[in-house]
Amino acid sequence: MSLQERLLSDMKEAMKAKEAGKLRLTVIRMVRASIKNAEINNKRDLNDEEVLEILAREVKQRRDALPEYEKANRQDMVDNLKEEIKILQEYLPEQLTEAEITQLVQEAIEQVGANSPKDMGKVMGNLMPKVKGKADGKLVNKIVKDLLG
Repeated sequence: MSLQERLLSDMKEAMKAKEAGKLRLTVIRMVRASIKNAEINNKRDLNDEEVLEILAREVKQRRDALPEYEKANRQDMVDNLKEEIKILQEYLPEQLTEAEITQLVQEAIEQVGANSPKDMGKVMGNLMPKVKGKADGKLVNKIVKDLLG
């Protein structure tokens, strides 16, 4: 079952669940709309890898918004965003642990022969395709800085 088929099936289940599935339904509809927009822009159907990119972008948008709502003291919105992130992560591959990311970063540093913070771009270029959708970019960036710095 493709990711899009799974989203459609889960959306139908959420519709049947009435009130219990309201937030889930809203989140799935937003993601499906983003996917549809991308399909229209690309003038073709998206494959699972491209759908994963959209899901990861949706999670990132919500994570980026969290600190703003925390600063504004809007706990209701913070809770809502955390719940949305949890729903979206069900469709993403299992996230890598910090130790696994560190291991991948060390391998990437060895592969590109990096030895100073100036080489960060090379390391990130080598690393990001391996962790795409499986790790938060900010965390990867921080680990690379720590190991190169």
